[in-house]
Amino acid sequence: MSKKQIATAAAPAALGPYSQGIVTGGFFFASGQVPIDPATGELAGQTVEAQARQVFANLGQVLAAAGCGFADVLKTTVFLTDLANFAEVNSIYAEYFVEPFPARSCVQIAALPKGSLLEVELIAKIPE
Repeated sequence: MSKKQIATAAAPAALGPYSQGIVTGGFFFASGQVPIDPATGELAGQTVEAQARQVFANLGQVLAAAGCGFADVLKTTVFLTDLANFAEVNSIYAEYFVEPFPARSCVQIAALPKGSLLEVELIAKIPE
């Protein structure tokens, strides 16, 4: 199996030994994106709205680097530090996806890097 690393300076650099994304077998696997502004390396605001918008901006950049867009996404996983933020994140999520919506999981976790309120990872099909 061959795999190609996807990396773009338009999204935050990996915070550890992992890739922003990997392409293999016609699919793109994006690592989770947290709301780090790639220009500053800092969190993009303290509210879940500001952070969610940055997460999706970051995901858009790694998708583009892989030759994909949000319409190509098949599966997402949303990690929240507080499920009380679900409705607000869901509303912003709906701005990026259209029917048929990707499959999705959403879980509450104890903590995320840099004190982020959410993280989102995804899998997309590379357009032919």
